Amino acid sequence: MLNEPTLEKLKTLRLEGMLTAWTDQQKSPEIGSLAFDERLGLLVDAEWMHRENKRMKRSLKEAKLRLSEACIEAIDFPAKRELDKALVRQLQTCRWIDEHQAVLVTGATGTGKSYIACALAHHACRRGFRAIYPRAPRLFDELKIARADGTYRSVLARLARVDVLVLDDFAVAPINDQERSDLLEVMEDRYGLRSTIVTSQLAPAHWHDYLGDPTLADAICDRLLNSGHRIMLKGPSRRKEKPTDTAT
Repeated sequence: MLNEPTLEKLKTLRLEGMLTAWTDQQKSPEIGSLAFDERLGLLVDAEWMHRENKRMKRSLKEAKLRLSEACIEAIDFPAKRELDKALVRQLQTCRWIDEHQAVLVTGATGTGKSYIACALAHHACRRGFRAIYPRAPRLFDELKIARADGTYRSVLARLARVDVLVLDDFAVAPINDQERSDLLEVMEDRYGLRSTIVTSQLAPAHWHDYLGDPTLADAICDRLLNSGHRIMLKGPSRRKEKPTDTAT
C-alpha cells in the first residue's frame, strides 16, 4: 500500500529510470529472492542507463550529423580502400579528443569520408563528448550571416566550446579573404583546446596552395596538420558499388 506514494516521490524527483525499473520489480515474482543491496543496485543501474541514453540523444540531436546512423563498428576495411584498421581502433578510444588532436580524412568523392567523420563524431557522443557537424560552405555562410547580424562572437564561442567539430567538404569551392579569416578564427579558438575532424577531396599537401594567402595559410595549416591523424581513403566510389548504401 506504500507503492503509490513511492511512485509519486520518484516522479517528483524525476527518477524516471528508477521508477520504471521499480515498477517492473513489483511485477516480478523472482525479485523477492534478491537481497536489498542487489535490488537497489539494479535500480541505480537503471537510472544511470536512462540518463546516459537521454544525454546521448541530446548530444546526437545537437550534433546534427549528416549521416546520423553512422557508427564506428560498421566501418569496413576492404583491401582496395587501404584504410588503416589499427588507426581506426586507436581513434575509437577517443584519446585523440582528450589530447585535443585533429583527424583529417581525405579521398576522392564517394570513398566514405563523411561516413567515417560522422562515425567518429557519433562515437564521441556515445563517450560523453559534444560534437557538431557543419559542411564547410555552410559554416562560412553561417559566419557571414552572424557577422552581419551582430552574433559573430557568440557563434565563434559556440564553435569553440564543442569537443569535436566536424568540418565536412573542406576545399570544395574557392575560398575568399573573409572565409580565410573566419577559418583562422575558428581554428585558433580550438587549437590545443578542442578536436576537429576535416574531410576533403584535396590532399593536405595542397591545402596551403588552396588557402592562397601565405600568412593565413601558414597559421591554419599549422593548427590542423601538426596534430592531425591522417586517413587517406583510396579505391573507387562506394556509391557505384553500393547504390543503396551511404558510401561507408
